[in-house]
Amino acid sequence: MEKLYQKFETLLQNTTTDFKRYLYDRVSWESRMIGIIGPRGVGKTTMILQYIKQNLNSKKALYVSADDLYFSDNKLIDLVDEFYKNAGEYLFIDEIHKYANWSRELKDIYDSFPELKVVFTGSSVLDILKGSSDLSRRR
Repeated sequence: MEKLYQKFETLLQNTTTDFKRYLYDRVSWESRMIGIIGPRGVGKTTMILQYIKQNLNSKKALYVSADDLYFSDNKLIDLVDEFYKNAGEYLFIDEIHKYANWSRELKDIYDSFPELKVVFTGSSVLDILKGSSDLSRRR
């Protein structure tokens, strides 16, 4: 998990805040779970990193990409459990559709960690829509 934190810190340091995407001010960042869906390359990752950099204590936040090699041997729910035990409050998961059974694990995270705020992104609209039925009752 330490390598994920290191990657996150490096990304955060290299994120500029001089230009914000139009969607930035339209997202209800205070919501408990937020899904941001859109085509590749439109700035979803940059937008969430900008939000973290400008608004959150990076010690209480974690950004991960669901296609990171870490997840070939580790489950998302286990990462969340460890992160939460270490006073984590804000989890940002990029490219969620690349993680197997993502909707079921997001549902479990939502139900098991009521204090945690989760923002996820995805660029495969069909995969996101297929998985969203598991999350449909969550608000």
